[in-house]
Amino acid sequence: MAIENEQYEMIMMETMEKTEKTVSVLNSEYVTIRAGRANPHILDKVQVDYYGTPTPINQVGNVTVTDGRCLVISPWDASMLKVIEKQLLAENLGITPTNDGKVIRLVFPALTEERRKEIVKQIKKMAEDAKVAVRNVRRDSMDALKKMKNNKELSEDEHAVCEKEIDKVISESVDKIEKLSAEKEKDVMSV
Repeated sequence: MAIENEQYEMIMMETMEKTEKTVSVLNSEYVTIRAGRANPHILDKVQVDYYGTPTPINQVGNVTVTDGRCLVISPWDASMLKVIEKQLLAENLGITPTNDGKVIRLVFPALTEERRKEIVKQIKKMAEDAKVAVRNVRRDSMDALKKMKNNKELSEDEHAVCEKEIDKVISESVDKIEKLSAEKEKDVMSV
């Protein structure tokens, strides 16, 4: 039964947008988690002072993966070497940069079993936070529907159909979150 109600359509659209954004944010957070292999995305949130402007590292030089465990940062401006090195130390990534005067190398140590378990806990916490955010979106949407029902803008039957539709969107989002979490856990735990 399709419900033609502009307010309901707005609630559904908002619910879908917010849940998709939550999943997207979780995915981008997972990308920055170090899994023992060199991953240039670990530097995505690192900003360096480029002539007074905070700038992402990938905009002041090339970031390449030389082998499975080493990132090489080649700044286009040689004067940025010290600035980048200093910022990498300040970010506390758990990796000490080495500067040879031309490039900066970040050598990723192999993760210990204990560290892998810590990272998995962090992954699970992030997933749980995302699920809470999705459930909060559900609560807000359900409150808006209840208000519409109380104002006689929706009938009982329409209200029940709307609730099912919102629950379906929420359920799909939670499934995506669990899938992302499981994939990242498997990635971290694989040696």
